[in-house]
Amino acid sequence: MDNKSSAHYQRLYRQRLREQGLVKKEVWILPEHAPLLLAFERKLRQPQLSLASMEKEEGMSMPQVWTAQALSEALAATELFQSGQAGIELLQGADASLHVTMREYGELPLFIAVFGEQIVVEALLWPAADVTDIAAFNEEVLRTHKLFPLSSIGLERSADGSDSYIMFGALSSSSTLSDVVFEIELLADNVIKATEAYEGFLKTSA
Repeated sequence: MDNKSSAHYQRLYRQRLREQGLVKKEVWILPEHAPLLLAFERKLRQPQLSLASMEKEEGMSMPQVWTAQALSEALAATELFQSGQAGIELLQGADASLHVTMREYGELPLFIAVFGEQIVVEALLWPAADVTDIAAFNEEVLRTHKLFPLSSIGLERSADGSDSYIMFGALSSSSTLSDVVFEIELLADNVIKATEAYEGFLKTSA
């Protein structure tokens, strides 16, 4: 087991950037522009990139930085939703989110939120109260979570103070539309597999 701390790897990461001839510059921006800055930063790390070439390519090669509204409209036009395999609804509010119904998975509901640089796709697994032995279940999850690629299991507390297990996946808010669709389909599949894998820990069928 490697006992080096994350600080060790951070130093190595910065050293590699310096060896590439990159320099650190501090900028001040509005928080909502963070994903756009990240996209530009990655672009500016490429060698032989001139300002003229950036201006020429702007709007074409720069990654799409999704908002909930734009993502909802784009997803609705994909084959997954056009074919009726899934439905989508934009939930308006202070922080807009998307409600996806995976009809091919027994009407499984998924929720998608865009938080700055991240898109989070999540689904409810079951209330913690449905688990017969919390300690044993948590240990089993930690030992077997790699069975569900690109998805993680966590605990989330609701407004009434009760805990529920969720499964979620996260990707960049500048990800391609096809990557978002892949994450949605993969998470739905992993939710079903997780329910089958852990049903022995549940008081009732999830």
